Amino acid sequence: MDTRTLGNSDLAITPIGFGAWAAGGPWENGWGPQDDAGSIAAILRSLEHGVNWIDTAPAYGLGHSEEVVARALRDWSGPRPYVFTKCGIVWDESGKVDYHVSAASVRREVEASLGRLGTDIIDLYQMHWPDDDHAKTLEGWTEMAKLKEEGKVRWIGTSNFSVQELTDAAAIAPVTSLQPPPIVRTM
Repeated sequence: MDTRTLGNSDLAITPIGFGAWAAGGPWENGWGPQDDAGSIAAILRSLEHGVNWIDTAPAYGLGHSEEVVARALRDWSGPRPYVFTKCGIVWDESGKVDYHVSAASVRREVEASLGRLGTDIIDLYQMHWPDDDHAKTLEGWTEMAKLKEEGKVRWIGTSNFSVQELTDAAAIAPVTSLQPPPIVRTM
């Protein structure tokens, strides 16, 4: 399968990746019950067909999607695919999700993701959603840049950012990727 360079990174990614949102199973914004064995089989099949990156997030199933991805990678004997995950959506003991991008939250989240994914580095770490408090968004972005300098993540990107949020983040550290917000159409 052909590859393309992702943004300003050295990642040569396939045009199609594996999105692991549904693998998280049931949660507040989930896709309902999923069979972990089926999710793992789907990940492995995509890798067999040449897909070389997996997109997940701790919010997908409140950590479950990352755990499923880790299980699939343990079963995979081919070249390690790139693993992309996110920060910025956290949950409490009852499973209620909320948005937090303070420096302390971003650092806690990356450590938890590294553990769930069973790896010592994340290839692309994205801020899932910016905070309504723009200063908090920039605080979190600054912490993500520190994580890159420390070698915990290789590249940092954004998701659901406006043009202004993207511009302000880029003034702090280069932005490797932007997953744009969904287009909302009104009739």
